Amino acid sequence: MSVQDTPNSLAQAFIQFSLESGVLKFGSFKTKAGRLSPYFFNAGLFDDGAKLSRLAAFYAQKLLQSDLQFDMIFGPAYKGIPLGAAVAIELARLGRNLPFAYNRKEAKDHGEGGSLVGAPLKGRVLIVDDVMSAGTAVRESIALIQAAGAQAYGVAIALDRQEMATEVVDGQVRDVAHSAVQYVREQLGLKVCAVAQLTDLLGYLQSASGPDTTAHLAQVQAYRDRYGVA
Repeated sequence: MSVQDTPNSLAQAFIQFSLESGVLKFGSFKTKAGRLSPYFFNAGLFDDGAKLSRLAAFYAQKLLQSDLQFDMIFGPAYKGIPLGAAVAIELARLGRNLPFAYNRKEAKDHGEGGSLVGAPLKGRVLIVDDVMSAGTAVRESIALIQAAGAQAYGVAIALDRQEMATEVVDGQVRDVAHSAVQYVREQLGLKVCAVAQLTDLLGYLQSASGPDTTAHLAQVQAYRDRYGVA
């Protein structure tokens, strides 16, 4: 991979890497929203040094292609901690050395204390995580960053599912017209950088061949038609 890769080729390569790593799977999976999804992305299966290193390279290349201007990286507990650290290392290898910090779920009451670890939060902070389901985790990170006197600037994620978010009204879960990514962009005012989107997965399946691929394409497209957002 190089910084000359186009955004589309980078996304397609990431989809293929995720499938080869077993991180992206097809089948029937129940989401947090209670939907039956024909695919599942489990970033926890980037579970060895080689996979994590390559994953970080995808994030770094996408960030270098983007117009995001951030001063440091923040990895929210728990999955964001190794992701943020790996991305910071890869960016430094590529010549952009930035401070890195993360948080603990439980504040430490001895030693240095507090819930934040690493470089002091300051300037424009980029949050690095795997996926975005409802924006809840992002709001928690924003609160920590703002409390430290810094600016929550943007979020980098691996995959944008491009599907409707949900909200609870009178005890009932209902779909809303926007996605979690759209909510973070439009309501929270943060920039979002995704290595790949659901449309990239559809594009990959359209260009692939085989009977299983045809079936997966039809199922993913049907799911997109039902729950997708522009």
